[in-house]
Parts: sequence; structure tokens; C-alpha cells
Amino acid sequence: MGLFDDDVPRKPGTGAISVGEDLSQLSEVDLRDRIEALTGEIKRTQGELEQRGTIRHAANAIFDK
Repeated sequence: MGLFDDDVPRKPGTGAISVGEDLSQLSEVDLRDRIEALTGEIKRTQGELEQRGTIRHAANAIFDK
């Protein structure tokens, strides 16, 4: 541990991504990783939305009879 380690900016732990955060301090690799993580989260969210639509459609089919 160096004398001035407290001055070194640290990355957020556990890969947490915050929408709207300052991107100017991120490297190209960090930016690519961020895009990959966000893309994965978008796909996960779209999957959940599709699943809810399927459930709603099934419920409507039962109760609209």
C-alpha cells in the first residue's frame, strides 16, 4: 500500500451500474463492459415484460369468456 493510495479513484464494487453517472473517467474496456452489462439488463427486462404479457393474455382468455 502506497503513501497516497487514498487519492486513487476506486471503481464501484460488484459491477454496479448507475444510470447517469459520469463516464469520463472510464477506460474503453470499462465502457465496453458497461455496454455489455446494460445490454444484458435490457434483454432481461424485455424477457420479463414478454412473460408478463403472456400471463396477462392467458388471464384475459380465461376471464373474457
